[in-house]
Amino acid sequence: MKIDYQNILKKNMLNVFKEVLKIIEKNGLREGHHLYVTFLTNHPKVSIPTWLKEKYPNEMTIVIQYEYYYLIVNKDNFSIELSFNDVKANLVINYESIISFADPFANFGLKLINTKPSNKTIKKNTKKKNKTKKTNNVIDFKTFKKIN
Repeated sequence: MKIDYQNILKKNMLNVFKEVLKIIEKNGLREGHHLYVTFLTNHPKVSIPTWLKEKYPNEMTIVIQYEYYYLIVNKDNFSIELSFNDVKANLVINYESIISFADPFANFGLKLINTKPSNKTIKKNTKKKNKTKKTNNVIDFKTFKKIN
């Protein structure tokens, strides 16, 4: 039997995200906390308005901070209403679509899904002849490091 560490790790990182959302759902955001949530807009279980899907066909990042409404945390997804240029929009985001989330105030973040690189990126990296180390099992926290 092969142990699927990637799947176990992803499931537990998603549980961290769900727990954070449950805390926000119950208590709101306090003391400067705010979340950046990046997700796949083209995921079949994501529901966002058509105009947002057209503007962000692959992925988008939302900020949960000052103006958010009706945050509801469910077993497989969460729903939230956000304002985009004074236009309110309801979003239903499946947890499987989450790429990453971060709370810059707490200097914390997790990358949950590696997005597929574009053909341009693949060609560029092939020229380097694989000089970089494989890091599939490493979470890179540098992206979320708080700069003083």
